[in-house]
Amino acid sequence: MTAPLPGLSSTEVAERVTRGEVNDVPVRSSRSAAEIVRSNVLTRFNAIIGCLFAVIVVVGPPQDGLFGFVIIANTGIGIFQELRAKHTLDSLAVVGESRPRVRREGRTVELTNGEIVLGDLVELGSGDKVTVDGEVAEADGLEIDESLLTGEADPVHKRPGDPVMSGSFVVAGSGAFTTTRVGREAYAAQLAEEASRFTLVSSELRTGIDTILRYITWMLLPTALGLILSQLYVERSDVAEAVRRMVAGIVPMVPEGLVLLTSVAFAIGVIRLGRRQCLVQELPAIEGLARVDTVCLDKTGTLTEGGMDVAELRMLKDPDRPDGDAARARVEQVLGRLGSADPRPNASLQAIIDAYPAQSGWELLQAAQFSSARKWSGASLRGPDGETASWLLGAPDVLLPSGDPALVEVDELGAQGLRVLLLGRTATPLDDADPAVGLEPQALLVLRQRLRPDAARTLRYFEQQRVSAKVISGDNAVSVGAVAGSLGLPGADDPIDARTLPDDREALAEVVERHSVFGRVTPQQKRDLVRGLQSRGHHVAMTGDGVNDVLALKDADIGVAMGAGSEATRAVAQIVLLDNSFSTLPLVVAEGRRVIGNIERVANLFLVKTVYSVLLALLVIITRVPYPFLPRHSTVLSGLTIGIPAFFLALAPNNERARTGFVRRVLRFAVPAGVIAGSAAFTTYLLARADHATAQVPDTSVTTLTLFLVALWALAIIARPYTWWRVLLVLAMGGCFALVLVVPWLKRFFQLSLEGWRDPWTAVAVAVVGGLLLELVWSYLRHHPDTPAAAPRRPAEG
Repeated sequence: MTAPLPGLSSTEVAERVTRGEVNDVPVRSSRSAAEIVRSNVLTRFNAIIGCLFAVIVVVGPPQDGLFGFVIIANTGIGIFQELRAKHTLDSLAVVGESRPRVRREGRTVELTNGEIVLGDLVELGSGDKVTVDGEVAEADGLEIDESLLTGEADPVHKRPGDPVMSGSFVVAGSGAFTTTRVGREAYAAQLAEEASRFTLVSSELRTGIDTILRYITWMLLPTALGLILSQLYVERSDVAEAVRRMVAGIVPMVPEGLVLLTSVAFAIGVIRLGRRQCLVQELPAIEGLARVDTVCLDKTGTLTEGGMDVAELRMLKDPDRPDGDAARARVEQVLGRLGSADPRPNASLQAIIDAYPAQSGWELLQAAQFSSARKWSGASLRGPDGETASWLLGAPDVLLPSGDPALVEVDELGAQGLRVLLLGRTATPLDDADPAVGLEPQALLVLRQRLRPDAARTLRYFEQQRVSAKVISGDNAVSVGAVAGSLGLPGADDPIDARTLPDDREALAEVVERHSVFGRVTPQQKRDLVRGLQSRGHHVAMTGDGVNDVLALKDADIGVAMGAGSEATRAVAQIVLLDNSFSTLPLVVAEGRRVIGNIERVANLFLVKTVYSVLLALLVIITRVPYPFLPRHSTVLSGLTIGIPAFFLALAPNNERARTGFVRRVLRFAVPAGVIAGSAAFTTYLLARADHATAQVPDTSVTTLTLFLVALWALAIIARPYTWWRVLLVLAMGGCFALVLVVPWLKRFFQLSLEGWRDPWTAVAVAVVGGLLLELVWSYLRHHPDTPAAAPRRPAEG
């Protein structure tokens, strides 16, 4: 056997570091602080508001410039919360970062990816991700999946001298490669840099908000221009007053707080999940989880803990024959040698190692490490008597022909939730096309799986939330069904063997939608099952921890990996559960629903304001009257009916599953509600002007009263269903406005004064009519919900 290569020396490493030949790659998970500040400060609406604030600074008085300080405060809050989220993500990313094993001076050391240098010898084992480009130096049954790079589904057998590309991962065997390209020169580095950014893109919510903002921008420009001209015409004798009222009309059209609250809600969601040891690698994952209606679970490592125990070793040949004890001892010795043949054993093999320590006398000639695709591992051994044979250990229903008597026993054990492996002996070489030819069954190895204590509770949560759970496993279907049934999963009594699944995509989608448990699923079939669910309009989350889950994790709408899982699964997943706790998943789903549901809720408030502001501006332009408000009035109206309550509502609990059609649903309420609020305010304004055409302060005051009451009514509707703090929030906003109307210095500061009794009560009466119309709109929307049929989504080919 060839001696292993020693790798680089300390001197060679130092020389390469000096030359800059290190694996300098961007850190996954977050933007830089400069990017966060820039994205919060340099926005189109901040530019608009900033220009208007500068105008008010020139014409005065200062209380009309309050909206500028609100924007500064909002921007500061946004930056602070996103920096907190960045700190949380960066800290968790360090905890969850994989540490490749690099051989230097003959010793294996674990390093961070950034410490790898050009020419390093990097060791590989099953589940490892190739992080830099290189050339294979050692290979022992090494099989690498390059599907994430090339789209080729079948693993590639690698031999010394073959290239390996960053972004691929090991599915079987072991080996080592010498790095040839590191850092940003590596094949997948630029893709990784782009895909790893802490971003809000690829999100229906963000796309919807951007669409709304684009429409508002289009409306803003002509409306603002018309308002400027009309106010200059009406107030030709007082240009400063015209400018102030023009600014008062434009400022409330801008839903500046909507973008801020969206960013803050996402950032706080990241922080809350971080406290639960949940690493969000892509921010839209929070939104995606809120939309999930189907969760695909890999049994091993998700429903069960990683470890196993050997429960029984059943000899398949007559144990009472004279050499029965010797045969059992021989099988136990073979099992011990098979265990020691794999440098990185999986859970099943580790249980064998614990139960049957390796003994001397058995020479390893060749090894084939476990592969999820073929469902077995093996070794060619020379025994103490000099006899050579191939020993295979794997799935009985794969290694044995259909109808073999031993399979009846296997099914009986599987029905008890036990995992069963077959040990067989054959003269066929391991590198033959089918090593199982001529296999002589020797024994059944029965393994007991350790159920996660929180698995049943978590499955019940999903059932209560109307989220379908599908268990997809490479194990025997009957065994998987027994485990799932013991945890109370609906449909677990009818497991499907994936080898009987149809090839037709439509037929496959029908089967996966009707059943809950699938066994003997290959990695490619896991991906096909996820795609089948997606083709039926389902939003699918996939959880897993093994290399056989990578393809399905990548294609699922949301991939969730266990922190103790393989490096490859953590690399493609959007969310990593660092504490390996399945019970964290409901908390993650709930957080996603809270964020998305509340953003949709507060979006109604902001867009109601935009609609009534545009309507008021148009009515003022048409009737050529002074705009009824000054900027200070817009500030108090926005602050008490939108800004302050929206902040609290955006952080409240919300368990409603997110649905598609965000823009349509928001506009269904915001447009009629905005029209009602604007019409009510303008009606009060015209009635007040009919009494005293020249006294602007009383007219503005009653108009402000009407608009506040209607907007508060809209807030009360949106805050439903009521809890004690939501009722208190609405009452507190009403109380604050009452203080503005009665406290003398506040009345002077905001230039509000209710005179007499007729106009104020008229304002209240008009507001009540407006509120009743809002209730009619809300009642109609409740009885005619916007529930369009989900269009089937075809996943991308790959």
